[in-house]
Amino acid sequence: MEVGVVESQPVQHEETCVVCEGLKKRGIHLYTSFICSDCERDMISTETSDPKYTYYLRQLKKVAAPGIFS
Repeated sequence: MEVGVVESQPVQHEETCVVCEGLKKRGIHLYTSFICSDCERDMISTETSDPKYTYYLRQLKKVAAPGIFS
């Protein structure tokens, strides 16, 4: 595995994908959000000129960085 590459890991239960809003078992966590493997794969292969690119950007705005707790 290359440095910086995150592999999708199966979760024990279904989680809601922040992009497609479907319930999926396999994907990645970005901060406190979950992105399913299907959406991850589609996002990285979408050209910036594709209309889906704007959709992905809009959906990813839902991802919020966790606050700093002291």
